[in-house]
Amino acid sequence: MEIMRIVLLFMALLMVLISKGEGQLAENFYSSSCPNVESIVTQAVTNKFTQTITTGQATLRLFFHDCFVEGCDASVIIASPNGDAEKDFSENLSLPGDGFDTVIKAKQAVEAQCPGIVSCADILALATRDVIGLLGGPSFKVELGRRDGLISKASRVEGNLPKASFDLEQLNALFSKHGLSQTDMIALSGAHTVGFSHCDQFEKRLYSFSSSNPVDPTLDSSYAQELMAECPRNPDPTVAIALDPQSPAAFDNAYYKNLVSGKGLLSSDQVLFTDSASQSTVERFANNAADFNDAFVTAIRKLGRVGVKSGRQGEIRRDCTKFNS
Repeated sequence: MEIMRIVLLFMALLMVLISKGEGQLAENFYSSSCPNVESIVTQAVTNKFTQTITTGQATLRLFFHDCFVEGCDASVIIASPNGDAEKDFSENLSLPGDGFDTVIKAKQAVEAQCPGIVSCADILALATRDVIGLLGGPSFKVELGRRDGLISKASRVEGNLPKASFDLEQLNALFSKHGLSQTDMIALSGAHTVGFSHCDQFEKRLYSFSSSNPVDPTLDSSYAQELMAECPRNPDPTVAIALDPQSPAAFDNAYYKNLVSGKGLLSSDQVLFTDSASQSTVERFANNAADFNDAFVTAIRKLGRVGVKSGRQGEIRRDCTKFNS
């Protein structure tokens, strides 16, 4: 009787976990149903990467924006004829189309061999791992088994994405909602070693930081002058500046070296060094690329578990841009 009671308790706990969509990811999830999925995705991503220079940073950013809203369920890829989907929210309008196109093309390649088996959410996770490697970053195993979400609303985005003006406390609060520590947050911020930002995201640091200091004093003066030349007052909204002025096309630890030198482009970047509570971690990553890579892999695997749908939750979309029904 005691053994039976333990078995029943275990089954009850298992059903609770399944209902929450937790604990269902596995690296070999498609080993029987679509054993070549990783090579199919990698080939499609590599083809896209060699064609378009922004593919890497676009796909990486897409993954972050997806997981922070509704969890990692490809909800950000849904297109709405009414302009009210997640991707239509103001902070998502700047997401480069190459990220979406990468996932869509990889999905088409997978569907040709394994129809109705692999979710768009898993393809986005795999594509993100692949572009990190293509950019020179660390390789790692991706946990799979996500299902695609059934909700994509612009109204649910506000307050769920980090802003360029965030301080350390605000960054920690946002990341901790998803079970991510301060070290995870600092490591994931290292994704800004690639990519670009528009001038309006840091214009205040150059011209109106405070009444006594028009230019943010944490900003290296020479770097500030360079930014002013590229981003004059009332800048062209299409102008984009590399987040990493040293090696903008390489996934490396130069981002942290930039912070130590006062060359963090966004306030939310530079604060990681200027705040004493996070400074030592920035210095460690700046001095040791291996430490950064290890921390980043740990953090992005944790990020990939946020809000996942599994079991009978969600669906496997036939087309990543729309729900099945």
